[in-house]
Amino acid sequence: MENNHHPYVITIGRQLGSGGRHVGELLSQQLDIPCYDRELILMASQKSGLCRDVFEKADEKNSYSFSGGSMFSFRSGFFGDSTQNYLGNETLFKIQSDIIRQLAAKGSCIFVGRCADYILREHPQLLRVFVSASMNDRIRRLATEPQLAGKDIRALIEQTDRKRADYYNYYSNKTWGAATSYDICLNSSLLGMDEIAAFIGSVVERKFAGIK
Repeated sequence: MENNHHPYVITIGRQLGSGGRHVGELLSQQLDIPCYDRELILMASQKSGLCRDVFEKADEKNSYSFSGGSMFSFRSGFFGDSTQNYLGNETLFKIQSDIIRQLAAKGSCIFVGRCADYILREHPQLLRVFVSASMNDRIRRLATEPQLAGKDIRALIEQTDRKRADYYNYYSNKTWGAATSYDICLNSSLLGMDEIAAFIGSVVERKFAGIK
């Protein structure tokens, strides 16, 4: 379905444990287009020359300050001198936003999270998706992750969703997870991942007519 002359973009917002990232991976295989999630953090690090940890700390799943005064400091070694330098969250967001726009301009692709639907709001062929699920299903899905063994998964879900909402609401001035913020909202507790991916694929075919 790729067409280099008329690239389209799918953005996927998701609750933690809803399977949104997996939906993106399935769509990537189905539509033969790249899917970007945490890869964006590495790209932002490489492009800016800043440590990956810097972007990890400002990522949508981590703590975020709304005071406007939250800064990250970098000492000697980052910029080749002994001067202490500072970058705010807004600057880090802009670096990542520029990469998202550049990737979207190159060809059809999928972005998971990172406020991509708002960053690409003027893209002519954009499909905004949000994936949710019941709390029980989310807990059950995350409980299979070895790194979460012994963790309070419900608390993790609530905390992560809150941080994602804060991140999205701050930068977009929209409401994370609200139907009015997206084109399609899907509940993975009602539909399986394959069904959701197939449905989104069919919408892409209808919405972006002529793309083969």
